[in-house]
Amino acid sequence: MGRKRKGRDISGWIVIDKPAGITSTAVVNKVKWAFNANKAGHAGTLDPDATGVLAVALGEATKTVPYITDANKAYEFTVTLGAATNTDDAEGEIIKTSDARPSDDEIKEALFGFVGDIMQVPPKFSAVKIDGQRAYKLARDGEDVELAARPLWVEELLMLDRPDVDHVTLEMTCGKGGYVRSIARDLGEKLGCYGHVRELRRIWSGPFEVENGVSLDQINELARTPELDDLLLPVEIGLADLPEVQPTPEGTVRLRNGNPGMVIASGIEYGEECWVAVDGKPLAVGTFKAGNLHPVRVFNLD
Repeated sequence: MGRKRKGRDISGWIVIDKPAGITSTAVVNKVKWAFNANKAGHAGTLDPDATGVLAVALGEATKTVPYITDANKAYEFTVTLGAATNTDDAEGEIIKTSDARPSDDEIKEALFGFVGDIMQVPPKFSAVKIDGQRAYKLARDGEDVELAARPLWVEELLMLDRPDVDHVTLEMTCGKGGYVRSIARDLGEKLGCYGHVRELRRIWSGPFEVENGVSLDQINELARTPELDDLLLPVEIGLADLPEVQPTPEGTVRLRNGNPGMVIASGIEYGEECWVAVDGKPLAVGTFKAGNLHPVRVFNLD
């Protein structure tokens, strides 16, 4: 018999406005403890020095994490011009410098090259695996790390401000797997002046916005109280980008058991992902095929 998880069977999402100086894993652990939850996870890692939206899932909401991870996200970040670092952010060692400083118009023109379907090389100090090992570990050990370029969809990249000649503030909306540090590095290379990220803030991720975020101070103050539970968002918010279909009575029974079940759907294409609810609670998420939902995840929210 497997060992029983410690903690409560509590499910839902909470949006943390992550402060700088703490890892995403540490935030999840604090939230899990505060709710006394038996299971927790997050949708999209933020670097320790980054701030903003970190969506934490509890209990059955962890089954919807992939749909938030795949959703578009937006970042506001400041790039320091004139220097490249080995980590592509302000925490690293400066490895190249330049006295060149582009004009505002030159920056705006260069940004067009980073919009749409692009190929991006992740930072050497990243969690990408090389032969089973994290790139950042190899880089810290002094090994020459070579990472392959990866496709990235960038919906928008805008110049928001030019605080001074050495800095530019940008906002980027992108798909899954984007590295802001790589954008800063590659933009600096393209402008001929080098660059790295000084500050980074995620302002939204899928349905979650930073304006609705909860601070870690609030989490600590309300830990293990009913008031903290009141801050939880429903599990189904993690399915906001998927269409909802209605199960038939017979389909409900089959879906509860993890089998394909008949659903009532309108405008849903064959092979499209969707989800069903019963009595206002998510029952399953899966693929629509010939009038049936083929579940990939079944929720236990009774």
